[in-house]
Amino acid sequence: MRETLKSVGIDIGTSTTQLVISHLTLENRASPFTVPRVAITEREIVYRSAIHFTPLLSDTVIDADGVRAIVGSEYQKAGLRREEVETGAVIITGETARKENARAVLSALSEFAGDFVVATAGPDLESILAARGAGADEYSKEHRCKVLHLDIGGGTSNLAIYDNGALLDTDCLDIGGRLLKLDREGRVVYRSPVLAPWSGLLLALGQRVEAADLAPLIDAMTEVLEKAVPKDVKVLSFSGGVADCMWEPPSDWRAFGDIGPLLGPALRRRLEGAGYTLVRGAETIRATVVGAGAHSVEVSGSTIHCREVAFPLKNLPVLRLTQGEEAGDAETLAAVVEKKLSRYADQEGLSQVALALTGEVSPPYRRVAELARGLRAGLEPLYTAGYFPVVVVERDMAKVLGQAMGGSPLLCLDGVSVREGDYLDIGAPVAGGSVLPVVVKTLAFSNSVPGGERRERRDL
Repeated sequence: MRETLKSVGIDIGTSTTQLVISHLTLENRASPFTVPRVAITEREIVYRSAIHFTPLLSDTVIDADGVRAIVGSEYQKAGLRREEVETGAVIITGETARKENARAVLSALSEFAGDFVVATAGPDLESILAARGAGADEYSKEHRCKVLHLDIGGGTSNLAIYDNGALLDTDCLDIGGRLLKLDREGRVVYRSPVLAPWSGLLLALGQRVEAADLAPLIDAMTEVLEKAVPKDVKVLSFSGGVADCMWEPPSDWRAFGDIGPLLGPALRRRLEGAGYTLVRGAETIRATVVGAGAHSVEVSGSTIHCREVAFPLKNLPVLRLTQGEEAGDAETLAAVVEKKLSRYADQEGLSQVALALTGEVSPPYRRVAELARGLRAGLEPLYTAGYFPVVVVERDMAKVLGQAMGGSPLLCLDGVSVREGDYLDIGAPVAGGSVLPVVVKTLAFSNSVPGGERRERRDL
């Protein structure tokens, strides 16, 4: 079995808006007479759009019609029809995600998105997509080392650390090349509100500046980025527009109307002087959009149980059972599940969730039946609220578990690892109905620039 999905990635960033189209190849990698094991075996970028400046109506409002026109034009150039899009991601990143009408922009793009394109602006997902689009995960795996990847864009720096190819952590800092904008004469025309704590280093709006005038602010930014590097990491990977300036700055630092051409070289000098190994990403300014188009989606295991489910399912919060909790008898398990469900009840009642557990290796049927009874009883309030349960199992037992849970509407899938507090997007079955495309989105926290105060930033 070999099947190709068409995936689109759209990134609406602080500085630029761009799009890529990818072909994702699905293949069954299992031997004959065994349970199918479908995986994405190839990811090929087949179209890269031009890089457009993100259109804005003001400092706080995105030009939704302008963004829509850009995407429509690129679809036309690529010969892509909406109905051909099977998966992918639309993401609003950096400072753009804070604009007043970010949701309206996503709505304006709905006609291009197909039935399953995740729309999100979570900084954790941005960090992962940029790192994977730049190849930092593969570099870490090939060199058997820890790598901190920094995607430095116009409004934020998204960080992801990998150890031997495995993701360890992510973070987001309010540091970027377009937090300060200048006109062609070098006058300051915009200062981001996130720079307020650094007011002593800022220059007046309308003031004409030289590179030397901005040196104290640039030095403070590079110091914060250096301090974000864990002590046991010696290899740093880079992407984003500022990464290009690290290696190929324009001859005129005012060329882009921002401080990126100053920030990039200054950061490289500081980090090389401190003895770090610096790696330029395989993708730089396109890393996030390549990650969105080619790396946002994985597939479930091949033993899914699906009854009366309308796809796609989006932004399902994950409730995770510990292995100790799922090891109990049916009555104990039911009580634990019902208590966890109550966390997602408000004045309007329950919302739909995904319940995740590890599962067991080759359990006897009596154990599956007991687990099914406990889950079914604990999840009964979802049916009462008008929803159906979504059960996510790491180990290969979703089909038998789903069948044992009964004939009501239900989705049970395996082969997916998630954590408490993650969110899931699940697309319609592919590969002959044998697997489901899945996007795992994780809440992250962003550090403000000067003091490291943490605040929660949720997906849209």
